[in-house]
Order: sequence, then C-alpha cells, then structure tokens
Amino acid sequence: MGEWLRNIFVAAKTVADGLYRTLALWFATYARDRKTFTDAYVYPEKPAEVAIRYRGFHRFDLSTCIGCDQCARACPVDCIYIDKQKGVQGKGFAVTSFAIDYSKCMFCALCVEPCPVDCIFMGSTLDISSYSRDGAIVDFAKLPVEAAWGQATLNPTLIDRSKAVTRPAHPGPYGLPPATATAAPADKGGNPPSPSA
Repeated sequence: MGEWLRNIFVAAKTVADGLYRTLALWFATYARDRKTFTDAYVYPEKPAEVAIRYRGFHRFDLSTCIGCDQCARACPVDCIYIDKQKGVQGKGFAVTSFAIDYSKCMFCALCVEPCPVDCIFMGSTLDISSYSRDGAIVDFAKLPVEAAWGQATLNPTLIDRSKAVTRPAHPGPYGLPPATATAAPADKGGNPPSPSA
C-alpha cells in the first residue's frame, strides 16, 4: 500500500513540476524587460549549435564512393537506396543515385563504420522540414557537391530542385558525365529533345 501511495505522490509531483516550469516560462514572455521573440530565437539566420559528434543529416562524397553497398547492408531499417552502373573505363561501378529516406532513418551512424573509402559521414544539419514524404528522401548524388558534402546548406528548396535532375550532378570516380542543372523537357510525343535543340 505504501509503494502505491509513493507512486501516486511521485506522479503528482512530476506533473506539478512540469506545469510550474511551463507557467513560469509563459509568464516570463509577458515581462517588461524581455527581448522580442526574434531577438531570443534567431533560428533561420543563426543555426542551432550542435555538439562536435552530433549525428545529423549525412554528408556524402560521390567522387570517392565505389558503390560497394556496405552502408546499405549495414542499415538496420533499410533506408539507403543505391543505384549504380558499370563504369566507363570497364571496371568498377559508377553510382548514379545514392538516396536516403529520412522518414525511416534513425541516425544510428551504423552506415558510416563499414564504408571502406570513408565517403559517408554524419553531418551537423538538423532541420530539413518538408510538406510531403517525398521531401524526406534526399538523393545525395543529385545534389550539388557543396550541399552533399555539407559545406552549403541542405534545405528543402535545394532538395526539391535536385529531384528534377536526371543524372548525377557531379561525376563519380569512374567518369559519368555531369548532369545539367534541370532536366530538359520532352517534346509532345514524349521523346527526349534532340542534341541540336
């Protein structure tokens, strides 16, 4: 009986503590000397600080990837999709698509360890919000090099723009030709445009 009463007391104390903290923050927003909301929270302009070993959205280097599928095999939730084709020089593979479905990814970093050429790392980008599930699928082979490698911002607009590219945006280790910025529209019959167009 005493244990039961103690559990009820702990539960009530925990709820009261949470409500106290919430109400304290709520009343603090109406204080006269407080900063404006944009002074206190400048998220879009100043990204949130993350720890050195933070596991955010991946960084991927297509120029060193050999298409061994070790990362896809190590992934416990099967959220890495790799498409490859035979290289131009006749040996090895050229990666044409390296997509990660972030609606399934649990950021465990198990894909990083087995990579023999160290072409995939956990990055520090923490927010890629999107309005559809399709926006959660990021194809790193079709992103510009700066964004795929983590030197530029990885944002929903860039991801949406990369979905119009039909070939990799930068050549892999075995020399696939780079893609144009946008896919060329087909003619009325559904045929691709001629090279002279």
